[in-house]
Amino acid sequence: MAVNLVNVEAVSKVYGTRALLDGVSLGVSEGDRIGVVGRNGDGKTTLIRLLAKLEEADTGRVTHSGGLHLGVLTQHDSLDPEATVRHEVIRDMADHEWAGNAKIRDVLTGLFGGLDMPGFPQGLDTVIGPLSGGERRRIALAKLLIEEQDLIILDEPTNHLDVEGIAWLAQHLSQRRSALVCVTHDRWFLDQVCTRMWDVQKGDVYEYEGGYTDYVFARAERERIAATEEVKRQNLVRKELAWLRRGAPARTSKPRFRVEAANELIADVPPPRDSGELMKFASSRLGKTVFDLKDVTVQAGPKVLLKHLTWQLGPGDRIGLVGVNGSGKTSLLRAMTEAARSEGDIQPTAGRIAVGKTVKLAYLSQEVAELDPTWRVLQAVQAVRDRVDLGKGREMTAGQLCETFGFGKEKQWTPVGDLSGGERRRLQLLRLLMDEPNVLFLDEPTNDLDIETLTQLEDVLDGWPGSMVVISHDRFFIERTTDRVFALLGDATLRMLPRGIDEYLERRHKMEAAAAAASPAAGQPAGKSGVSAADARAAKKELQKIERQLDKISEKESRLHTQIADNSTDFEKVAKLDGQLRELATEREDLEMRWLELADDA
Repeated sequence: MAVNLVNVEAVSKVYGTRALLDGVSLGVSEGDRIGVVGRNGDGKTTLIRLLAKLEEADTGRVTHSGGLHLGVLTQHDSLDPEATVRHEVIRDMADHEWAGNAKIRDVLTGLFGGLDMPGFPQGLDTVIGPLSGGERRRIALAKLLIEEQDLIILDEPTNHLDVEGIAWLAQHLSQRRSALVCVTHDRWFLDQVCTRMWDVQKGDVYEYEGGYTDYVFARAERERIAATEEVKRQNLVRKELAWLRRGAPARTSKPRFRVEAANELIADVPPPRDSGELMKFASSRLGKTVFDLKDVTVQAGPKVLLKHLTWQLGPGDRIGLVGVNGSGKTSLLRAMTEAARSEGDIQPTAGRIAVGKTVKLAYLSQEVAELDPTWRVLQAVQAVRDRVDLGKGREMTAGQLCETFGFGKEKQWTPVGDLSGGERRRLQLLRLLMDEPNVLFLDEPTNDLDIETLTQLEDVLDGWPGSMVVISHDRFFIERTTDRVFALLGDATLRMLPRGIDEYLERRHKMEAAAAAASPAAGQPAGKSGVSAADARAAKKELQKIERQLDKISEKESRLHTQIADNSTDFEKVAKLDGQLRELATEREDLEMRWLELADDA
């Protein structure tokens, strides 16, 4: 029988006049992996702080087992700003000691990209004080994971991690023996790591077996049986369930509910998007040209992020953009935005970006735009427009869209200055959509949004008839809202990935393995690597040939995208063109693999 580590008995916690937790009883045992979900402000962080005894309950009791070794990651670290990374993370261990520890090597590589901590000016000897909040958070997480605990409590551990970092963290936590309680809005992460879910709602905590997918199944069934009055929210849950069952049936490895019951529950739920109809409508709003990039070079200061990029964003395209931090994702969107807003007058360092005449762009940046703090929420939205057309006959008033995004009638009269960071992010999204754009650039739109708000945003975007580019480390959101994934792999190129983020992770793993294999040979005299000078010259010649072939494939892909946009209503021809695109993608992958093989010898 599993040993009970933490016990919560009839706990209540009140802030002001609001009861965040009301007589809650639950427990954490050895081997538990618990994901905590709920709306922002409903008490998730309060619950885990009570579990960790960082806060005292107003009533009730929290008890820890004797000798409990507890590790906690809060949203605000307690690192010494004058200390170095080395001192905080590995406690000034000698290099041979920590380098010989497999766990320390794994954590440093997984969170920082290598033992030398690339991106930190002095590596392990970097002083913490001047570092960004994201860098400090990764240091705090590394410090926690290197140690051994009976129970780990994590508050938003995936914040500031890229797709690779999140995938590594999920694998690492799944292999640890420690019990886990984790608050996160990353639904893919919840599915990979958790075997139980706690849903914090209006003072209560509802418990579910399984990961996020199982939780969606059970919650939809519970709401159906209870026949709740929250019809809109129930429909959103059922719609997400439909997508999970149809779009990713193997997403969970721990099915606990009858598939027949789940299928019956979604029998009358249509697919989330009618892509063909949306593309047809988008073409009528946007014409043939949206963004056409020809031989473009994008720089950030002296650093070249993208070079000789030829790419097209067509009407109705829904693109997910992933890549390592600093590879140029945001810089690419900014270059396209500047070209659009200047009507083509502002162009990148080299090449040209052509923008369609009918393009009306909305760009959600990572920075939250400042608004008059004395405005009310509804007033801030109505300042843009009173009503909005969301496509496919869906028209909403400013108040209705506010409710869709979690601003109820009372909340609509809250001053903007009193909103939390997540609420301001929601308001920023609202104002963008109220302006009725036909092209959306979303840079990390999921930051600070709770899961329920994310599903509402996904529902709005399902029927949105325009072109869209999404940058996000939230792979669930990328898979849910976009149709194709492109990647910046850190080599100044943009690649389409037919298999999406799984393919991105595989490619990055191969590139890192190739770099690791090549690094021992770095600095050796010529001839010691086992490759003759003649072989090196031949490899370099073939590399140049492959690069020319890859450029030609990029041009062909661009022409095919143009033809698809021109024939968007001819589904038979679009299918044929799509088949040609897939063949090119396979050819590109073979060439890239050969390029990686030759790179070591050139």
